[in-house]
Amino acid sequence: MNLTRDRVRSIGWAVILTVCAALTLVLTFRVNAIKSQVRLAERQIVALKQEKLALETEFETRANQQQLRAVNDVEFGYEAPKAGQYIEGERQLAVLGKERGPNAPSPIRVAHADLADEDEGSAFPAMVSPLSGKAIAAEMPAGGTRKPAEASDLKDRLARIELRSTRKPVKTSVRDEASVE
Repeated sequence: MNLTRDRVRSIGWAVILTVCAALTLVLTFRVNAIKSQVRLAERQIVALKQEKLALETEFETRANQQQLRAVNDVEFGYEAPKAGQYIEGERQLAVLGKERGPNAPSPIRVAHADLADEDEGSAFPAMVSPLSGKAIAAEMPAGGTRKPAEASDLKDRLARIELRSTRKPVKTSVRDEASVE
C-alpha cells in the first residue's frame, strides 16, 4: 500500500480533528457536571437560608413568649384554665346565672314589627308589575302559581310596544328642520 504525502496529511488532520472533538465532548460533559453541582449547592444554600429564617422566627417567638409570661406574672397574674373550669352543658351554665340585682339595667330587647295590623300578613309593600301597573299579588291566582298570559293580552302589549317604536322623532330646533330639507 503506497501512501502519498497528501494522503498521510489528510489522515493526520482527520485524527487530530477526531481527538479535538473527543476532548471538546469530554470538556463539555465536565462543564455540565460542574454546573449541575453549582446548581445543587445553590439550592442547598437557599434551603439552609430558609431553615435559618424559620429557626430565627421560632427563637424570637419563644423569646417573646417568655417575655409575655414574665409580664403576665408581674402585671396581670392570668392563669391557664384548668379542667374543672369547663362547663359540660347548658344546665351547668344556667346554674351559674344569678337573679338581677335591684339596680341592674334592664335586659336588651329586640325590636319586632307587629304584623297583626296588616291585612295580607306581609310587612313589605305589594310588588307592581311594570307592564300592567297592577299589583302582582292581584294577578296571581289563589294557588300561588301564575297563569300563562292569554294571546290577546300579549298581542295588545306587543302592539303598544310597536307603536312606541314606530313613532317619528320630534324635531327640537330650527337647525334640525333645515338639515332635513
